Amino acid sequence: MKQGIYRVGLALLAAASLTAGAARGSDDGWFEVTVTNLTRGEIFTPVLVASHGRGMRLFKLGAPAGEGLEQLAEGGDTGPLAAELLASGALDVVTAGGVLPPGQSVTLKVRRDRRHDRLSVASMLVPSNDAFFAVNGLRGPRHHSRTVLSPAYDAGTEDNDELCVSIPGPPFICAGEGFSAGGGEGYVYIHPGIQGVGDLVAARHDWRNPVAQIVIRARDD
Repeated sequence: MKQGIYRVGLALLAAASLTAGAARGSDDGWFEVTVTNLTRGEIFTPVLVASHGRGMRLFKLGAPAGEGLEQLAEGGDTGPLAAELLASGALDVVTAGGVLPPGQSVTLKVRRDRRHDRLSVASMLVPSNDAFFAVNGLRGPRHHSRTVLSPAYDAGTEDNDELCVSIPGPPFICAGEGFSAGGGEGYVYIHPGIQGVGDLVAARHDWRNPVAQIVIRARDD
């Protein structure tokens, strides 16, 4: 009798373990994302990181930017883009607590599972009119780490007048309006950099791509 109860107990324990494994999944865990600002004279607004499924992208080169990306690229506001991503089925979206100066790094973690194994990352470059860097629907590593470099993109939603009246910051350089609807080229493309045509000094704020390094590590804990 005792042996029968023991065997039943083992069977139940094994079944519970299988159920728990199925619930969590061998691919469940985290993506640890470390972003480094490679520029000399541009600050990154708070970095947004999202984990999501296949087929979701922040933008397509040569196509118009969505409203959420427009607000991020012009004013550094991650809220609208985060809401769009979550409404479209993203698993997790996080935003850094502060800006990222040149030469500095920040690390963020987002949840991942078998169906949500893609990553998107974005942040505005300031001072600029509508420059941003991004990781755009990249499949994350299943083990170890992966390093990618991002150029600066232009959202194509605002004219690159380089005037402080239309640039949101940083406050010790500019304190303009930030997001404003209308203007621009109408499509996302590789940003040409700071040309020195307005209030910004190219020798101080221009860049040569890439502008950001992104290291992605798969974590199970």
